[in-house]
Amino acid sequence: MHKKYCLVIIDDFSRFTWVFFLATKDETSRILKSFITEIENLVENKVKMIRCDNGTEFKNRVMNEFYEEKGIKREYILARTPQQYRVVERRNRTLIEAARTMLADSKLPTTFWAEAVSTACYVQNKVL
Repeated sequence: MHKKYCLVIIDDFSRFTWVFFLATKDETSRILKSFITEIENLVENKVKMIRCDNGTEFKNRVMNEFYEEKGIKREYILARTPQQYRVVERRNRTLIEAARTMLADSKLPTTFWAEAVSTACYVQNKVL
């Protein structure tokens, strides 16, 4: 199935970034829950806060119960106020620009956008 959406997760301290590609926004809850559980087991630290927009994929009963169970605080960014969280806006723009450049330079069709974004994320993480 064609991946239409991109979920970008950024660690606020290290700025390390992960990208996940989704066919529908309904996949967000499953991916985010799995990611949080996996990262907590990997680094033996707890996720303390999630900062996201007001999308229903982040703000629903299933996710609210998960956040409560894990003791995760939530901070929602207001719509149409990108200045509220410049780190995310800047990282998203950097990933998109790098992906576009790679696709144009290699003369690949836009159907390879997920691979280009994934590669851009990998490179960005290496230069942190």
